[in-house]
This record gives sequence, C-alpha cells and structure tokens, in this order.
Amino acid sequence: MTETTARTDAQTAADRFLALNSGNLAAYLESCVRCGLCATACHFYEVTGDPKYTPAYKLFPMAKAHKKTLWPWRWLGGPKVTEEDLEEWEELLFDSCTMCGRCTQVCPMGIDISSIVAASRQAFAAAGRGPSDLMQAAENVRDKGSPLGVTPSVFDGRVEWLEDDYEVDLPLDREQAEVLLTVSSIELMKYPKSIVAMARLMNQAGVDWTFSTKGYESTNFGFLAGKMDLAKLAIERLVETAESIGAKTLVIPECGHAYGVLRWSGANILGRPLPFEVLHITEFLAKLKAEGKLSFHPIERPITYHDPCQVSRRGGATQCARDLLDSAVDFREMTPTGDQNWCCGGGGGVQAMSRATDLRHKVFQIKMKQVEETGVDLLVSACANCRLTMDDSISHWKWDKELESLVELLAEHLIEDEPHPFDAKPHLATNV
Repeated sequence: MTETTARTDAQTAADRFLALNSGNLAAYLESCVRCGLCATACHFYEVTGDPKYTPAYKLFPMAKAHKKTLWPWRWLGGPKVTEEDLEEWEELLFDSCTMCGRCTQVCPMGIDISSIVAASRQAFAAAGRGPSDLMQAAENVRDKGSPLGVTPSVFDGRVEWLEDDYEVDLPLDREQAEVLLTVSSIELMKYPKSIVAMARLMNQAGVDWTFSTKGYESTNFGFLAGKMDLAKLAIERLVETAESIGAKTLVIPECGHAYGVLRWSGANILGRPLPFEVLHITEFLAKLKAEGKLSFHPIERPITYHDPCQVSRRGGATQCARDLLDSAVDFREMTPTGDQNWCCGGGGGVQAMSRATDLRHKVFQIKMKQVEETGVDLLVSACANCRLTMDDSISHWKWDKELESLVELLAEHLIEDEPHPFDAKPHLATNV
C-alpha cells in the first residue's frame, strides 16, 4: 500500500466516523468514564487478560474522530486518524468483538458499545478495510443471494431434496401465506435437519406458511461487515417477499444476528415501518405451544442451554427457549445463564474470519467450563452460527460433549398425529 493510498484510506475512514458521530453515539463517547468494568464482562479479555481487549478501548476510533468536532480541535485541525490507527483498530473492531452486548450490562453509564462497533465497521468498509473473508461473504449476498452462495435455484433444489429424503412437506413459493419462514445458509448447507425440524413443527401446528425463492436468506452479512447498502438489500428482499404474499409474520430461523438485524434495526435501515411481525423461531414455537398447538414427549436426557446473545441478551426472547424445554426431566442452567450468559465467541461475523480462529477456540474454553460445571453431556442452542462456532471448537479441543439444535431436539420429541422419519436417509455433502 502506497503512502498516498494509506492517507486516502485513513481520511475516508475518518470522514465516515464523523458522518456517523451524532445523536446517541456522540452521547456514548462523552459518557465513558474509563472505569474498565467492561473488561470483566468481555470473553476476549477473560481468556487473554490482555488490556487491549477491554471493550471501552473499542470506542477510541470513533472518539478520536469525535474530538475533531470539539473545541479547540475545530480550529486546530486535529487529531487525525492515521493508517497506523486503522491497522491497530481493525483487529479490535472485527476479530475480537462479537457485538454480544455483555459489556453494556456492567457499564455504569449504559454505553452500548456494540452499536459503536457496528458504526465503526461502516467506516472501515468505506475505506475498503476489513477481513477479506467477511467482506466476500457480504458481497456474495449481492451477487448470489446468500453469503454461502445459496442461489434461488440452489435453494429450490435443496428444498426438493429435503422433502424427498425426510418425507416432509416444505411449501415453496405459495402465492399467499400468513407466515414467511426464512432460513440461514449455515443451516441449509451445514445443518439441513434443522430446516426439516422447523417444517415438521410448523406442519404439526397447522401453520399457514411458506418458503420463498424470492426472499429466503435471513443472515445479513452486509450489516456485520459494515456494508449498509448490502444490509439494506438483504432486508428489502425479505420485506418485499413478505408483503407480496400478505404475510402477517416473518419467522427468523435459529440465527441470532439475523433476528437482531431485522427485528430491531430493519425498519431503520429500510426507512419505513415493517408491515408484519418479526419473530425468532423460539418465540414463534413458544407461542404455538402456549396455544396448545404443539406438545412434546419428555426429554429424558440431562441438558443445558446456551443463550445466543442476539436472541436472549439483546433480543429479549430469553424465556422462550426455556418454555419450549419445560418437558425436560433434568434441565440444568449454566452459571451465569440467561441474559448474563457468555457468548460462543463467533458472533458478529467473527466465525467467518479465518484469522480469528485461534482466538475463537480460546474463548470457547469459557463455554466448556460452564457446561462441565452443570455435569451434563448435551448442550442445546438456538443459533446456527453459535452451533457452527461451537462445533468447530469442540472438534479442535476434542471435547467429549454433544451439541444439538433446539428445533431438532423438539422435533425428535414432538407428539405427532402421524410420525415421520427424521433420520431416514443419508445426507448429501454439506460442507460450508
């Protein structure tokens, strides 16, 4: 990189920082008292003890740009964002922040560091900076419709295969439906049984639902990469599809960030209210269960539950999973649990960054300790990204515990009018 290019990148990032630095973000920057309490809540700091991973330090890029707007800096022209700053901050804003929000819980000033990290990533993206694999996954959304390259035709073929292999009805491209069910490409390519499980649960409850080849991908890597044009494009596809079929509810599958982006940020990114309700699959299933439309055989095996950060802590759906698992004979909570539970280590797009692999594995040791303290052998979660992250680390550490999807566990214990095979035929290749 030439010196001129470096200066241009730094200035582009600085300009974007300034453009984003207003309202609540500016208030957050002014509110930090540098107490350091957030360090104790961060899984990256917890496993490394390195002060650079203190969440408040992630405010510095935005704060440095913010100072340019304050007296006397407005007349003195500084401080300036440099190429050295970008080099240092990139790892802190991308590789070592899952935007889980745990630091905000302990912050005496209530600073939402996750929102500042998300905005800071926009500045890096504007300057053409950021992990190449994360950025490519975001671009795939534009070019292929999915971060993993699941085009509409691939999706169509995948649905047809699942119908044949598992003898389950997967309605696709219905002209009208009350519920639009979406998928994450992680599930579709790596964990296809979760797609079958959702369908079985929906069908048993008599839900009027459909998949659509026009809007199926719920994951939003544009948001995670800071590419807001791509984030908006992904949202538009889902919203326009739901509107075209008259859906009253759009259901997000087991994907934490997909839920958070559409449920809490979708309308703001789109620029208009969403004309339907957005629910995570655990919320929707808990509602069906409460209405008496779903019932389950007892889960005899001792289990514990990992709370996906964007579903529980930042999403507010903490209790739904527990309501669905109340048929478990021996359910044991982790310590801490619920809204205080530790992150898996791969959220916020970190799972997609190959250079962050070693750090992710270190972070997973926290989860291993949590599970081992419960004494159970089966860990359940409701986020495919968490599952992919944890499966990878389970393999790395050769850990002897099992991990399962919540919807798959429920489908296995579903009381059905007409039982259907769930493991009848071998899977196709499902490498991501």
